[in-house]
Amino acid sequence: MMKLEGAVKKFGNFTALDGVDLSIPKGTAFGLLGSNGAGKSTILRLFSGIYKQEAGTVLIDDEPVFDNVAAKQKVFFINDETIQFGGYTLLELKKFYKQFYPSFSEEIFQKLQSAIQLPLNKKISKFSKGMKRQAIVIVGLACCTPYLLLDEAFDGLDPTMRIIVKKMVVDAMCERELTVVISSHNLKEINEMCDTAALLHKGKIVFNRELDSFKGSVHKIQAVFADRERVFTREDFKDVPEILHFSRTESIYHIIAKGDEATIRKALAPYQPIVADLIPLSLEEIFIYELEVLGYDSKVFD
Repeated sequence: MMKLEGAVKKFGNFTALDGVDLSIPKGTAFGLLGSNGAGKSTILRLFSGIYKQEAGTVLIDDEPVFDNVAAKQKVFFINDETIQFGGYTLLELKKFYKQFYPSFSEEIFQKLQSAIQLPLNKKISKFSKGMKRQAIVIVGLACCTPYLLLDEAFDGLDPTMRIIVKKMVVDAMCERELTVVISSHNLKEINEMCDTAALLHKGKIVFNRELDSFKGSVHKIQAVFADRERVFTREDFKDVPEILHFSRTESIYHIIAKGDEATIRKALAPYQPIVADLIPLSLEEIFIYELEVLGYDSKVFD
């Protein structure tokens, strides 16, 4: 398990993480969501031992990470930048990482390289952006670490390159108990690959939940009631499960509520709805309404 307990990280007067608690079980695909500067990359750098926290603990399999070679060898971190690898060929990059990761698998490296057909002796600086990302993912997966950290790893790739890189990662997750942590501001990307996601805002975790628990649990209700003269308010619908949003356009009421469909319809029945359409929300819509209730700006997804 990867774990943060009360983690605080500062850069001068700026607090990047403010007492964050986070647990990521083995074998899961975990997403870190949030805008630029929310603290996503800082968490990944703490887990990979690049940064040291000012307070709290950062643990991998119950071991502190910073200055701990054994813990660091369990983690491979793929940054959103690849410029640092430009002077290497793919063979040289393999040789460089092989000396730090005793679990490195030549067999996996050869399998992935053969499938992708990247040049072995060409400087990585001469690769396209997608090829650069493929190169470091190949090496990272060949290191056979139990934890793989991806920081905006698919950002800027064309659709074909995204599919290829994602397939390499997903295949590795299926073949072994690989834990993948993906940092992104793209909710669709997180939804495609992750079991669980945490949303960060200004160095704090807003919420941390299994994505499946959201699906079908929040509905958009568009209703028209028999009593057209009466103006209903949110307080009138006290029996409707947790209301996240309430508005009215002439005689049409727009309600966002948590709960299963049967419970919501039963709660609306005493008000004699002429029309009551229940529409499941997308994950992005759910997150935005959850943030609205918590008083956060939905621009965290921009």
